[in-house]
Amino acid sequence: MREEILYSMKAPYREDIQIKGFAFGKGEKAACIVGAIRGNEYQQLYVCTQLVQALQKLEAKGAIVSNHEILVVPSINSHSMNIGKRFWAVDNTDINRMFPGHSLGETTQRIAAGVFEKIQGYSYGIQLASFYLPGDFIPHVRMMETGYQSASLANLFGLPYVIVRKPRPIDTTTLNYNWQIWNTNAFSVYTAETDEIDEVSARQAVAAILRFLTRMGVIRYNSHSGYIASIVKEDDMTAVRTDAGGIYRRKRNPGDEVHCGDVLAEILHPLDGRVLVQVNAPTDGIIFFAHKKPLVTEHEVVYKIIRRLHE
Repeated sequence: MREEILYSMKAPYREDIQIKGFAFGKGEKAACIVGAIRGNEYQQLYVCTQLVQALQKLEAKGAIVSNHEILVVPSINSHSMNIGKRFWAVDNTDINRMFPGHSLGETTQRIAAGVFEKIQGYSYGIQLASFYLPGDFIPHVRMMETGYQSASLANLFGLPYVIVRKPRPIDTTTLNYNWQIWNTNAFSVYTAETDEIDEVSARQAVAAILRFLTRMGVIRYNSHSGYIASIVKEDDMTAVRTDAGGIYRRKRNPGDEVHCGDVLAEILHPLDGRVLVQVNAPTDGIIFFAHKKPLVTEHEVVYKIIRRLHE
């Protein structure tokens, strides 16, 4: 294992900002795994630490195929993580909306540019990502329809679902999108949590990444075959919104099978505790995403349901 400083920047009143990577093997740029880009992505950071441990052991056994290099970047935003902020602490900008970056731009643009220069050119790019809504997911692989995506390759992670969605204009500045445009097969891996560590889904993510690297001929590793993934377009999911704001009491969890009319959650009055509304399932299906914060606002998305295929 080689520890490398991928990008360094002077910071006023404190130590230099340094973004480190851990390289395994030597030769062609085979795979790059990026963890926490946002300051609350503790689960993503943790998954990368466990991946570093696993790859160290595999390298010691000579299990990394010759002429292949793997780079793991556990965190791009430790600066915000240290003070508990999701976005860049100074101006609240999102590094994952700054790619491919600008070397003479604002701080987050310069960080994105410096990091992207080091992580482009890999055959496969894997980002441990988080969602803009607070909640829990079924672990899955997510891809954008850029014209360069490959759902068949995403299947090789062996996770239950592959989600494909059309990029919006704001997505053109994300790491996943720019990796694809610069000829890297890019995948975003989502686990159950973001700002909390979940051991079960973290182990599932590590196993999925090692399984993918094995199937792509980058490492030699015996793993469980995993799932045969279902490919789902995000536009085909049903979003369930609240009819009132208040205290949120969740009744059902990701992975649960539900039927039309089932009670998914209750919204309580924030002062006297009476039930204002029940949130009911509008369709039969599998819960893919569930909101988890204690409060909700009116018309907020609290569930996403994968509709049954026959509907």
